[in-house]
Formats: sequence, structure tokens, C-alpha cells
Amino acid sequence: MGKKFYIETLGCAMNVRDSEHMIAELTTKEGYEQTENLKEADLILINTCSVREKPVNKLFSEIGLFNKRRKEGAKIGVCGCTASHLGEEIIKRAPFVDFVLGARNVSKITEVLHTPKAVEVDIDYDESRYAFGEFRTSPYKAYVNISIGCDKQCTFCIVPHTRGDEVSIPAELIVQEARKAAQSGAREIFLLGQNVNNYGRRFSGEHPKMNFTGLLRAVSEIEEVERVRFTSPHPLHMDDEFLKEFAENPKICKSMHMPLQSGSTQILKAMKRGYTKEWFLDRAVKLREMVPDVSISTDIIVAFPGESEEDFEETMDVMERVRFEQIFSFKYSPRPLTPAQDYEHQISDEVGSMRLKRLQERHNAMLDEMKSERVGKICDVYFEELRPGGMIAGRSDNNMLISVPGSEELLGKTVKVRITEAGRTSHRGEVVA
Repeated sequence: MGKKFYIETLGCAMNVRDSEHMIAELTTKEGYEQTENLKEADLILINTCSVREKPVNKLFSEIGLFNKRRKEGAKIGVCGCTASHLGEEIIKRAPFVDFVLGARNVSKITEVLHTPKAVEVDIDYDESRYAFGEFRTSPYKAYVNISIGCDKQCTFCIVPHTRGDEVSIPAELIVQEARKAAQSGAREIFLLGQNVNNYGRRFSGEHPKMNFTGLLRAVSEIEEVERVRFTSPHPLHMDDEFLKEFAENPKICKSMHMPLQSGSTQILKAMKRGYTKEWFLDRAVKLREMVPDVSISTDIIVAFPGESEEDFEETMDVMERVRFEQIFSFKYSPRPLTPAQDYEHQISDEVGSMRLKRLQERHNAMLDEMKSERVGKICDVYFEELRPGGMIAGRSDNNMLISVPGSEELLGKTVKVRITEAGRTSHRGEVVA
């Protein structure tokens, strides 16, 4: 019987890719086999997120459950962003944890595995040129990291303290990884970074100068690649060259994530976002003009310290004018190591909840208005997932999730689909013969 490991991944797409890297290291170098059954695992990993307050609170109850259910002798490792910022405190609070591995130290997974009570959380550790083994959750889509860390100092965000300073991964390594994935069947390449369109600002060592627009072109030139997606770009770096490439490059999928955070220039300044309401609207309007079928998603934080009713109305105004296809909305929660947790004029939980409810209800109403416009539309859908009841699901070029009756012969293929039934977040359709 070989050794088995169980892994739970929380948070963003970057965490998903970090988990894939850990899986590759454990299977190729340590002879582990992955299992979905926690009780039979010899190693249990939880890859954590610390962007919101709740996941941190949830972590200790979760690892407590793992401790109760694990088989005798099984090791528990806590990885990811919460590991980075809590470090040794995790082992102090949960002494049964065997090791702690920070988000910037993924390549050390095989070391900490053999070091009792290891805590590796150095946010200055440079993994930008480390060659991880090959593993992908989906054979049809490949996540590829293009940078690690973040140089922005948004006053609400803990990420710079958990993932360190921003370092771009050399373009030749990115293209090489994307080509390898595409040649093994992944037709969609998903580029990942905290601020992807800030790519090329800093490399580790000497490398040819290249910005994100140049990188998009280089990945698009790989013959087997049919689709290129990326997240998250920063509104501040959405220059005309970048928007032009996005609009004109046929391989780039026409969905853009533009994290607004707030529609008030005053609050954006307090958040240290670096742009104004006017700049954001200018970029969004230009994007809609250049790519009429584009879908725009965003992140919004309500009840940031000092947010007045007028500031909140500015956010509502941007939502009305841009009409986002998707919104990830949150009530502000203070995070350790961030300036905003010490700001005066913290907003009450009650006011925050009311604003969040109003924002979400209005956005849901917008989505209901958009539904009728979508029925009858024909789109190219790349299928990548079997669903229960004889259905198969995939995404359109502009990121709509669409299910059709079908079987595995459609997996990894792009076909034309007519939408027959539209929902807020997912749709049903039929293959157009």
C-alpha cells in the first residue's frame, strides 16, 4: 500500500495552482497518491486563504475536525496565506499540526514533510525560477503563474504580507509551461498573478524586458493554444496598448475582471488604489466600445472605514453605468497587518450589512434584466466538465457558464451553442448542428 495524501484548497485561483504544485512535488518526489477520503490519508494538507476574516476563524475549527478524523500517525500540514501570516502561532494554537508552509514557500513541501514542527513562511523567498513537476486538476485548462507577490499597498489587503514583494516569472519559462500544457491537451491557458498587467516590473536576475501585453502575444503564438484568460488585472495599469491587444487578439477571451473596490474617489484614495472613479469609468466605457460582447466582473468592498452614504451612492452609480456581468461583493473586515484596521470611523456591522444587501439586490435585478437578452444567442463554448443527469458544461468566450445535454466526447472541444434558458450565473443551451 502506497502513501496517500488529502488536500483541501480554499481561496483564489492562485491557491489552486499552488495546490497543483504541491501535488506534483508529493507524487513525483515522495511517491504519494492523492485520495478524496480523509480517513485513509497519511498526510492531510489545508491550503488556506487570509483575504477575508471568516476563513481564518474557520481554519482552526477545520483542522480540529481533521485531527479528530485522521487515522493514527497521519500528518497535518497548514499551507498558504494564513500559514504565512500566522506562522508559529498555528502550532501554538493547534499543537497537533506537524508543519506550516507559507504561500511563498510551496517548493519546500518535501523538506517540511520530513522536519518535525517545521515553519517555513519567508515572504522574501524567491521561487520565480523553480521548476515544479507537472500536475493539473483539469486536462483541458492550464493555470500558469506569471508572477508571485504584490507591490501594491492597498490599505485593506493582507496579501503583500503573505506573498511578499512582486517578482515576475521569466517569460521563457511561462511560454515553455504553456506550450507543454497545450501540447498535452489543454486548449485554454489561464495566466495568474496578483496584478497581471504589472508584469515585467521586476525580475529576479537579468531577463529581457517584456510587459504583460507582450506576454499575451507570446502565449497566443503557441499554435495549440485556442484560448487565453488571465486574472487579476489592476485598473491602474489598463493602458490603451493593453486594451487594444485585449480587443484585437482573437485568442484572448473577452471577459475582463476589473476590481473596482469602491466607486468613491475619496474612498479609493483612502484604500490607496491609485486611480479615481473617472479613470475606472473611462477604462470600462472604452472596453465596452472596443469589445461590444465583453463581460466585465469586479470586486466591491462596502462599509470601508469612513464610507459615507454619498460614497456608497458613488459605488452604486458605477454599478449602474458599467452593468457588471458578475460582482464579488463583501462587507469590509479588518485584517491584521493592514493600515485600515486602525482607521477612525469604522462602519457599524448593521450599516455594512444594509449596504451590502442593497448592492447585491440591485445587481441581481440587473442580472434578471440581462437574462432575456441572452436567450437565443449563439456562442462558442469550450467544454471541460461532465455534470450529473447527462449534461456537460463549459464556458463561452465571454465567460458564461453554459450546460448542454451531452457526453464526454465533447470534453476539450469548442462548439457552437444556442442559449435556450438563461439564469443569473449559469445557462442551458443546445448544440447548434
